[in-house]
Amino acid sequence: MARWVLDEFLDVARGDLEGQIWLIDAVRTLDQVQHFRQQLPGRVFHVHLTAPIGVLRKRYLERPAELQEFSSYDDARLHGTERNIDDLATVADCILDTHKNDAASLLARAASDLNLFPKTTERLVDVLVGAQFGSEGKGNICAHIAKDYQILMRVGGPNAGHKVSFPKYDYIQLPSGTLSNPDAKLLIGAGATLSVKQVLKEVRDLKLTGERLSIDPQAVIIEDTDIETEMGSLEAIGSTKKGVGVATARKILGRGDKVYFDSPVRLARDLPELKEYVRCTKIELEKAYLRGDRILLEGTQGTDLSIHHGYYPWVTSRETTASGCLADAGIAPARVRRVIMVTRTYPIRVGGKSGPMMREIDFGTIAERSGVSEAEIRGTEVGTVSGKKRRIGEFDWEQVRRSAVLNGATDIALTFAD
Repeated sequence: MARWVLDEFLDVARGDLEGQIWLIDAVRTLDQVQHFRQQLPGRVFHVHLTAPIGVLRKRYLERPAELQEFSSYDDARLHGTERNIDDLATVADCILDTHKNDAASLLARAASDLNLFPKTTERLVDVLVGAQFGSEGKGNICAHIAKDYQILMRVGGPNAGHKVSFPKYDYIQLPSGTLSNPDAKLLIGAGATLSVKQVLKEVRDLKLTGERLSIDPQAVIIEDTDIETEMGSLEAIGSTKKGVGVATARKILGRGDKVYFDSPVRLARDLPELKEYVRCTKIELEKAYLRGDRILLEGTQGTDLSIHHGYYPWVTSRETTASGCLADAGIAPARVRRVIMVTRTYPIRVGGKSGPMMREIDFGTIAERSGVSEAEIRGTEVGTVSGKKRRIGEFDWEQVRRSAVLNGATDIALTFAD
């Protein structure tokens, strides 16, 4: 009689046992366990779930009435296979107390005993950051190397646009290799700030589905009031005024019961229109680690716009170095293989009152040196997001040296070499 569970399992599995993990819920006798071990020697891992008797009695009474065959748990234990259920603990590979831990914790413990978690931290992540004040050409570099990765991930917000020449597209929120590698999964990390209109526009333009794109549920939403607030106060530092800074401030301040800047905090998980795409990107990353996928993490803006290490107050609202990007993405430093630092021959800053710069020069000087017409340079050197004419300066060796130290750069991608 005890063999029927094994026979039913073999019928369902139909020989598909190699490389598969099957969960049998549940065996109730020692004989049933023994039949499995004899049929599948060395391949059975028996987890025994238990709880204090008082907890079991309470759980039984909390069952729906149609599932209560007996008047109490004690009566139920006197009948059938339940009578000897505690004997299973004597042959189990793992005994878990369901009263002490929740389901996720119990699963983690069982999976660990099954050696389902990798024992080593393989370096699968390459991080791409800007060395200067942004607009170093990160988008084109990401698009060029995207085919080498199975996962493309982006952090930051809509205050940074990455222009790609081929296939031509201006990426504001999504990874810049989206069209270059149509097979890659796309992730937007928990530290991102989202313009819902912009995200949905790019999703439509690029014909993305929830199967390909994952947005972390904890990414914060930019509200119209955030943009209005920045319009009135941040012109003095050359801000793109896309609401990123105020949204970030609200996420920090809004942990209590007070509303700041006239808008309550909303995260990606709160918006029905994003539901198809919202899932925990940390879990998606763990799946990628297990598969051995290569991951490209695309930073935005530039090292010298860092909130902590740039020329305050002419900085952005986030940490723009490789370590900041990793924190926003939820990736451990030990996962990093390379840090690619994108570097312009002639650094730029956004136009207007955007802060200190190295020795500033004009477009005419660049045209004379490069042989590229001044009109062409003027047409190119306009902010993707701000639309402002850019400031331009001489190459600064100390800036690049300092950025290399801050980012732990292993590679340099040199742009604008013409």
